[in-house]
Amino acid sequence: MQTDVLLKEKYEKLLPLLAEKDRRLVLAADAKSLGRGGLSKVSSLSGISRVTLTAGVKELELGKVITDNFKKRSRVEGGGRKKAIEKDSALKKSIEELVSTHTLGDPMNPLLWTSKSLRHLAEALEQKSHKISYRVVGEILKEAGYSLQGNRKTDEGSSHPDRDKQFQYINDLAKAYLAAGDPVISVDCKKKELIGNFKNAGTDWHKKGQPPEVKVYDFIDKKAGKTVPYGVYDIGNNEGWVSVGISSDTASFAVSSIRSWWNEMGKGQFETSKRILITADGGGSNSSRSRLWKKELQLLADDTGMEISVSHFPPGTSKWNKIEHRLFSYISQNWKGKPLISLQLIVDLIESTKTTTGLKVKSRKDEKEYLKGIKVTNKEMQALNLDRSEFHGEWNYKINSKM
Repeated sequence: MQTDVLLKEKYEKLLPLLAEKDRRLVLAADAKSLGRGGLSKVSSLSGISRVTLTAGVKELELGKVITDNFKKRSRVEGGGRKKAIEKDSALKKSIEELVSTHTLGDPMNPLLWTSKSLRHLAEALEQKSHKISYRVVGEILKEAGYSLQGNRKTDEGSSHPDRDKQFQYINDLAKAYLAAGDPVISVDCKKKELIGNFKNAGTDWHKKGQPPEVKVYDFIDKKAGKTVPYGVYDIGNNEGWVSVGISSDTASFAVSSIRSWWNEMGKGQFETSKRILITADGGGSNSSRSRLWKKELQLLADDTGMEISVSHFPPGTSKWNKIEHRLFSYISQNWKGKPLISLQLIVDLIESTKTTTGLKVKSRKDEKEYLKGIKVTNKEMQALNLDRSEFHGEWNYKINSKM
């Protein structure tokens, strides 16, 4: 790996100073010296095609420059194969039109990564008369600042046929709420953490040779237990709330965390709002199938007088939940390498989480016991003021206050 880094630095500094013929020969010499796999490695590090490198190797073996295919003159500045985006002026606009409803990284959108694969985008572009490979689509998206994580990891288990339509539904709904100045929040439970002097992944600054000593085995401390962080991310304001529980990840705890966010942060931000949109995964404590989740939301709607709309992500698409990448990932970075020795330390580390984009986070301990296995009867369900959407009512629904 160190060799790769040194070669890459060498090429970045040297190649711009050389004529085309000289670049070809220098790179061919390096490829030959590396032996098996040398051509592929040098091609990858330099950005020069294997065809060109192979010609250079042949020239070295013959002891002379082949002028039939490579002219003696150096290529003029700006010469060579044009990029696809330069040859087709409408290409970039077409790509942005295709991903604009699926790539949702600006504050007006609830998602972060594109939900269409690169191959699907390339096929859609061909239908618009743009001849382009999926690899070039990926390069253009990357240059434009889009993350390709979602494109490269498309096999997430079962895939619902209306997956993209549900993303479109969430996108349109979230835009409408945010444009009206109403709150849109992303919610989820973060990974449970052991409380105590246990090893925490990552590294932190310490004096050389003096790393913190932690327990050898990660056996749960029965007295300290585990922590259950449930988060609420305010998409429009780039603010987060985390309730740090010690009980179970239940629907009651989830809605209690949302209530805490509203009382501590949301109410002041959205004084005139009469409605709220919650985007959530389809499983866990905020499961689309959970009766208790809906019953607790009804209580929240009654307490606040708010109309609560909920849209769940389709099965197997939890990585698009914005809270994962706009809040939880930064919390994990902030406490990496630090043993989470107490509940208060966990709260303090969460609250100290900041980003260059202005993320603000508040956190509180929630030491209430939330019972598991609470059943909601059919009669209780019928009493809910629940209005399901015509489009996948199991994923999209409203709960109105009965007050």
